[in-house]
Amino acid sequence: MPKVSLSLSLSLFPSVEPYKTRRLQFTARAWHQFDTLQTCLHLPTMADVLAAAGTAMFDDVVMAQKLPTAVMERFNQCLISGEPTPEEDQKVIADTIFTWARELGAIDFAHWFFPLRGGGGAVGGMLGAFKKDTLIDLEFSSPFVTKPMKACLPHERLFQGETDGSSFPNGGLRVTHSAAAFTTWDRSSPPFVTDKCLYIPCAFVTHFGKCIDEKTPLLRSMDAVKLNGLRLLKAIGIGTDAQTMHSYLGWEQEFFVISADHYKARPDLVNCGRTLFGTLPTRHQQGDLNYFQPIPGKIQQLLDIAQAEMLKVGCPMAVKHNEVAPGQHEMSPVFRTANVSCDSNVLFMEVMNREAAKLGLQVLFHEKPFAGINGSGKHANWSVGTDTGLNFFYPGKNEDGAKLYVTAIACLSYGLAQYNEMVRCTVAHAGNDHRLGAQEAPPAIISLYPGQGFEHFVDSICEGGDLLGYKAEKKKQQTGCSAAMHIEANVEDRNRTAPFPFCGNRFEFRAVGSSQNCCLPVMVCNAVMSAGMAHLSGLIEGGMSHRDAVAKVFKDNKHVIFAGNGYSAEWPVEAAKRGLPNLNTTPKALAKWNTEKNKQLFESLKIYTAEETEARQEVMYENYISSLCCEVETMVQMTQQRILPACARDLNKFKGMEKLASTRKATYESIVDQLEKLKAIYLSKPTTMAEEATFLCDTVKPLACRVLRATQG
Repeated sequence: MPKVSLSLSLSLFPSVEPYKTRRLQFTARAWHQFDTLQTCLHLPTMADVLAAAGTAMFDDVVMAQKLPTAVMERFNQCLISGEPTPEEDQKVIADTIFTWARELGAIDFAHWFFPLRGGGGAVGGMLGAFKKDTLIDLEFSSPFVTKPMKACLPHERLFQGETDGSSFPNGGLRVTHSAAAFTTWDRSSPPFVTDKCLYIPCAFVTHFGKCIDEKTPLLRSMDAVKLNGLRLLKAIGIGTDAQTMHSYLGWEQEFFVISADHYKARPDLVNCGRTLFGTLPTRHQQGDLNYFQPIPGKIQQLLDIAQAEMLKVGCPMAVKHNEVAPGQHEMSPVFRTANVSCDSNVLFMEVMNREAAKLGLQVLFHEKPFAGINGSGKHANWSVGTDTGLNFFYPGKNEDGAKLYVTAIACLSYGLAQYNEMVRCTVAHAGNDHRLGAQEAPPAIISLYPGQGFEHFVDSICEGGDLLGYKAEKKKQQTGCSAAMHIEANVEDRNRTAPFPFCGNRFEFRAVGSSQNCCLPVMVCNAVMSAGMAHLSGLIEGGMSHRDAVAKVFKDNKHVIFAGNGYSAEWPVEAAKRGLPNLNTTPKALAKWNTEKNKQLFESLKIYTAEETEARQEVMYENYISSLCCEVETMVQMTQQRILPACARDLNKFKGMEKLASTRKATYESIVDQLEKLKAIYLSKPTTMAEEATFLCDTVKPLACRVLRATQG
């Protein structure tokens, strides 16, 4: 008999054309059938978009043009030292930013921060939070009782704000009856104007200075990189003229775009960010028809608008293309410092949702909005370097650069080996459980891929070889034809199955989920790298030679280096022999976050207090539990209110013709049976967070899958 999803599709959503919902799960495919007039729309004629680059961002260039030189110099020095900006300078800066923003059409300003909402597929899941305040205040110095108004931006309101800290996820760091929390400008991330509002990127802390956001720990980890990076350079005698260190990020954002009408017709998409019911069409992504194909016209319009908007706020979107799955696309920007890049990623997601709505579209950031086809990730291309231009992950053109590169990879191998479970936790959430280990994302086992050639070089160092033995030479590859010149290949080939592959001048954390804020994964990358730099520095400061210290670190941690196929069945077996954990579900991973070892590292690096580490674990559990509970309850409602009535209507058509009905009756009754089992077991879930998360993962999810299979006949 035909699958039940086919028989239901015409009756579930009568307001939507049948051909667009014939496959319930795969509504993304229907997007490509938009009529010619819609898909042929183009952006209106406009001035050179590239000429508008950075015009809506108050960056160093604008500061140098508009601020007194002495004020700017003191401002930048405070960024290095961590000292407060002097109040008189605050006033000058606030007045200057106000005038600049007003010229750009801003009528409001907002302290923009990142609550601990975690990854989530539903619209708005991890987006930034803000409230808009008008650029108007009262003239309090006026003698009149009814004070006149004036347009301004008081300096106190630029540098600090206050809001409710108990209504955001906080892991118990705030209580409802004691709710104050404060926003403070991240001075290293420039304000910008978008949608007639001056955005001020901020950290968010409680009355007692506890972080309840994504940004503050990232900024603290960047300080840890600076402290331990400079310490390492001093210990090895390389790059000692550096005054500070930075961590960098270049994100690659994948997403789906579908019709807003299709989106609104699906309660599961609206509530959960993914379809809970449906089946694949006969043509989906086989044949590789979608990857790098020409971008459909209306989506091209959306991406062009987003590119122009991001360019104005100083985030050049360097790449846009079709991804593997139908309806799936990707955009990614040029590298910037980690905190500014994290800001731009959240802003990009906001801009995409805002502009898509104007075009009758909806952007889906869930890791797996449609089962059976490739989901979406957010590759975090990460590196660290000095203000003098030294990149720790670039092989270098001289001996110092080559030694620094080898040393840096030793530090990273230490961090990933010693804090393997911590790194895994940063990408553990409900959406990502659908991706990790599939043929589109790395496995849940965290390993380091520095390249096959470098893996052999590590063995030679451990056996007494020199640090300069690695030949970081790009290879010339012939095309075999006269029209196309030879290719200059990278030093090492890429490995798409590795969570941490080397990519020429950076490492790519490939396991980050598309709905996530980059702050947490990058913060932990900074933390484990800082741990490695501190450890190696300690060995050298204790009397060990540079070479011997690197050799010891590699010898103790080379089990985390793997250059093979992470998708192979042999790798989990080999990983277990090496002592690498395979935390293949979110509950398994989160149970390892709050260890004494992790607490001690965070405290030693001044990233989290023990209390903040515990709070973060609670928030991650809450996010996972909320996501799965929402999915189960949505599934129950959709089955009871839409699917079963459709089954009854369908079955009624065959009264007196039971032979034609075939196995319909048994199929529909099996849906009821499986649904009742799901409802009963769901009501028996435990109350403690760790137990509830495990129960939902191991017991409830399999029953939900049975309900889905029952609807598929």
